[in-house]
Amino acid sequence: MGATSGDDAAVYRISPERALVVTADFITPVIDDARAWGRVAAANAVSDVYAMGGTPILGLNLVCWNTEELSNELLGDVLLGGQDIADECGFLVAGGHTVDDPEPKYGMAVVGEVHPDHMLTNAGLLAGQSLILTKPLGIGIITTAQKRNVVDDATIAAAIDSMTRTNAAAAAAAVAAGATGATDVTGFGLLGHAGRMAQESGVSLRIDINSVPVIDGARELAADGVVPGGTGRNLAWILDSVEIGHGVNELDVTILGDAQTSGGLVFGVDPAAADGVVADLIATGHTAAHIGDVTAGNGQILLAGS
Repeated sequence: MGATSGDDAAVYRISPERALVVTADFITPVIDDARAWGRVAAANAVSDVYAMGGTPILGLNLVCWNTEELSNELLGDVLLGGQDIADECGFLVAGGHTVDDPEPKYGMAVVGEVHPDHMLTNAGLLAGQSLILTKPLGIGIITTAQKRNVVDDATIAAAIDSMTRTNAAAAAAAVAAGATGATDVTGFGLLGHAGRMAQESGVSLRIDINSVPVIDGARELAADGVVPGGTGRNLAWILDSVEIGHGVNELDVTILGDAQTSGGLVFGVDPAAADGVVADLIATGHTAAHIGDVTAGNGQILLAGS
């Protein structure tokens, strides 16, 4: 499994019952607190392993650091944030690599493992399944608002809580429910990532916009024009495959295209299992929801409103 299908990580089978899951991801700062940024970046990186249904076993730090303007103590805080996530997820951080760079960046290369018969892929959605989303949208809008100093502390705190929540429980719930198709929602937004899954799976999607969870405050910020540039690029790429139904407005579409950092998983399960999966995830603190359905088709997305 590799880049041709747009999957979240490379997968290499090493035996009939074991395959390696390999990924790398790093980001520029999205929040001001160094340790929290380290946690966000590490959670974002390891999410690719969970999106394949895997379990992380080893991570390597990837660091770009401005040594002239930023202290080693501050870098230590970033790396401690990454270690927090590694400890939570149960994998080892065994070194890494650092380069001098005017703009700081941090992330990880992560190695995990998965049973080849229980792998989640972009091509695994099946017509008739229910579509589950495990985290709310709005991260890109809120972090852009922070850069513009137009957001309150409670909204930022909610975004950080979402970004630092790992997808370990979400992946376990998906696998336990028999899911075969999944991806994590990151830079291409819900529409971009779900749309690529639909294309690779040879199905279409119906998304009920009123069921999609959004972080409190994000909708109001977007209505005021606080939208990251990446969101517009996402929509330009995917909108030819989107049918906008009655009751869906431009703001709704913007939020579904919002570029996320360390977003949740979106996956398909048998309709009989959907309510139980959502309830189990909500019980563990997730803002999960049944957001729509997988239908027969060829990669189209229908957005349904009221």
